[in-house]
Amino acid sequence: MACVAVALSDAEIKRQAEGSAAELRDPRHTGLRLRFRQDRAGGSWFLIKAKKWHKLGTWPELPVKTVVGMLPEVRARLAADPGASFGSSQWRTVGELLEWYRERSQRDRGLSAKRRAGIKSMVDCHMLPRLKDVLLADLDRPLLDRKLMWPLQEELSLSYTRQVLRALSSAFKQALRLQLIPSNPLDGVRFVDFVQTKVKPKAARLHAMDVPRLLLTLQDLWDRDRQGALLALMMLCHGTRIGETRQARWRHISLSDRVWIIPAEVTKTRTEHQLPLTAQVCALLERYRDGLGARHRDSAFVFPATPGKCLSEKGASEKFCQMTGGNWSSHDLRKLARTGWAELGVDYLIGEMLLNHQMSAMARTYIQTSADTLKREALERWHEWLDARGFTAVHGLIDGDNADCAFPAEAALQKAAQRNAASAIVEVQTHG
Repeated sequence: MACVAVALSDAEIKRQAEGSAAELRDPRHTGLRLRFRQDRAGGSWFLIKAKKWHKLGTWPELPVKTVVGMLPEVRARLAADPGASFGSSQWRTVGELLEWYRERSQRDRGLSAKRRAGIKSMVDCHMLPRLKDVLLADLDRPLLDRKLMWPLQEELSLSYTRQVLRALSSAFKQALRLQLIPSNPLDGVRFVDFVQTKVKPKAARLHAMDVPRLLLTLQDLWDRDRQGALLALMMLCHGTRIGETRQARWRHISLSDRVWIIPAEVTKTRTEHQLPLTAQVCALLERYRDGLGARHRDSAFVFPATPGKCLSEKGASEKFCQMTGGNWSSHDLRKLARTGWAELGVDYLIGEMLLNHQMSAMARTYIQTSADTLKREALERWHEWLDARGFTAVHGLIDGDNADCAFPAEAALQKAAQRNAASAIVEVQTHG
């Protein structure tokens, strides 16, 4: 079995993984070995002491810097207890585990950028300052309550405090699954163990009675900030999330097929979301694009910002702050749509599908055959309800208009034909 001597670093290990060496050693660290797995995508760390191989953990989960840092403690433990086991004990403190989890989550392609940022913020701002020096062996419910949970619930909302506990629990569960810790001290720990007050959902700040005034506000906003008005209207019409909406691309919208596809990579559930487009929304999008300035007319994004980029998360939030004055949020539009569907008698599962909530495979299979038709019927009823409260004044669609055509060429031809027909009628009336 070939063993190659190198100056160990994560970059060097990756380079050697492309070769044929079965093991790596570093002359600077006597007895330390990295043995590659058969697929060479990872390996196991060992420390050889008195001809006995002691497993320390796995690479890349345990990077070079961490394993080298733990060698003095490992050697000391082996001197005191030659039979000590290290196969599932990489870290001494909670801080070391949290730093590993933070770095791992930042490279997790399965997480959205927003989720990665959220985990990093929770670890850096709340977990590490309070738990960094806590020994893993000492972590239990009383200590967690005293150092983290009770102080957090005094400073932050209960819902966010619960999120912090969930992220912390995820870190320990992941470490246990990879056999990086011998046991999970948070196994069975629940939020109610620390806080008995029930976390209540935020009350809706928009109700059915507010819709006429809301639509009037958005109609007035259209001339001043067409982008902000459309952003709010698309969320109201479809119950979409702000992140999914602001990243919409024209190539994912077909007015001829009347469909809006939201790719999996921008959805919270990481599943593609297809929404039927009603005649009203098609007319709204045509009106919006016709009014775009030359700077943004050729943009790939429905809500363009700087060249080649869509409206940012911060930019979208600022638009809602200016639009609402803090009286309601973008999420209140999603709640309003969901409530409206329920009051119109839309099937519960169809409502969940429209919101793109995570659903069981059984539920999806049960209604998949007629889901598209039922979703379209639900949105048509919802948009007719909005029409009766002022939506018509915004999208401008009247009876007889055809919103099936795809922009821009077909829409322009149709509008030109309508204008010519109207001119001919006027001419006949004038000279008849």
